[in-house]
Amino acid sequence: MTQVFYSSTLFGAMTLAAAMDAGRFGPHTGRRILLVSGNAAIPEITPSLEAAGFASLRPRFDEVWSWNDIVAPLHPSDWKARVIEVPMLGRLLRSHLSLDDGPAELVMESIAVPPARTIAALIRDCPITVYSDGLMSYGPTRDPLPLEISGRITRLLHLDLVPELTPLLLREVGVAPDPLPDAAFRGVLDEMPAPDGLSGEAVILGQYLSALEIVTPEEEAELHSGMLRALAARGHRKVLFKPHPAAGRRHAQQLRQVAGQLGVELSVAGETVPAEICFQALRPELVVGCFSTALMTAHRLFGVPIATMGCDLVLERLAPYENSNRVPVTIVDATVPRLAADGSLGAPPEVDLPALVEAVGFCMQSEAYPELREVAARHIETHGAQARYFKNRRLASVGLVPAPEPPKGRALTRLRRALTR
Repeated sequence: MTQVFYSSTLFGAMTLAAAMDAGRFGPHTGRRILLVSGNAAIPEITPSLEAAGFASLRPRFDEVWSWNDIVAPLHPSDWKARVIEVPMLGRLLRSHLSLDDGPAELVMESIAVPPARTIAALIRDCPITVYSDGLMSYGPTRDPLPLEISGRITRLLHLDLVPELTPLLLREVGVAPDPLPDAAFRGVLDEMPAPDGLSGEAVILGQYLSALEIVTPEEEAELHSGMLRALAARGHRKVLFKPHPAAGRRHAQQLRQVAGQLGVELSVAGETVPAEICFQALRPELVVGCFSTALMTAHRLFGVPIATMGCDLVLERLAPYENSNRVPVTIVDATVPRLAADGSLGAPPEVDLPALVEAVGFCMQSEAYPELREVAARHIETHGAQARYFKNRRLASVGLVPAPEPPKGRALTRLRRALTR
């Protein structure tokens, strides 16, 4: 029996390893093939999944193939086979991987978008397991899936980062979520060696918000600087910065200048070092970030205090409303203490988190989740149209609030133009 796994991040590969150790894929009696891809804007200069840290995971797989090499020189996030090419390219891929008649199981992340969606379309006639390694599992499926793919998905494996929530991902096609035990993921971390040079009593988690065009590079640099100033105001003099693997070195270089001005000793973790390894090695007094999944792993797996900064800016800027980052930032904003510029921590307002997330999910993908309309309407009626999480135009477009009447002057202008035409 051959199983084909796909991952684009080291954290994803760690999640797969935890699922294997927890027995979710049965005994290792057949071939296990791992397809890896680098989906950064310029993958050629971005550390690959197989960099430091993967060595301890490698024995779980019999073969490792690079999807980037298979589709080169095309970018894995952009390329997908045309319908007329699928049968031919599917045969070529199965031949390349020596799959004969096909695998017994295909295990994918981010199934709604390439390259996972592309691979699922090419490797056909087998059941699909979807796994999610972060907070996006609690949000709705990003894009509708063709029946040829959705009809093959049998389960959703996910880390139980927010126990009070049940994932929305793939709920619309009847896929049942299956949370992975925390102990299995911690066991994977125990196998991974901590690199030398990690130090800090507090940790800043970097993301790559400007690369996603959520904020400008200057605003992202100022967000990191604001986190460092707030930590300094709290009395922290040794801080570790954990940059996102896809963000490059620019953020760390900018933050070093600010640290020098504040008299803070700043250490920078390697791009390939998982944030969880930092938490395990340092047990910091505080971890601060915007809406990184690592905030939740720090608190859930290690009991480390966490704080957020910048969620209000991201919630304001996210566009379109269906942006798949909306639910992760909503969860963090609604549940994690907020770090102020003076270093103080403010508790978020009390909220019915399941109802809030389902209301936001309905507004994001109302046609896919019509059963959530009642929950969303009740939440809006009880708490009002919280501008932080909902936009009036969006609420009107899904029928939760009346559509505003256009100004009379504008209506008359349109009427005159119509009559003139």
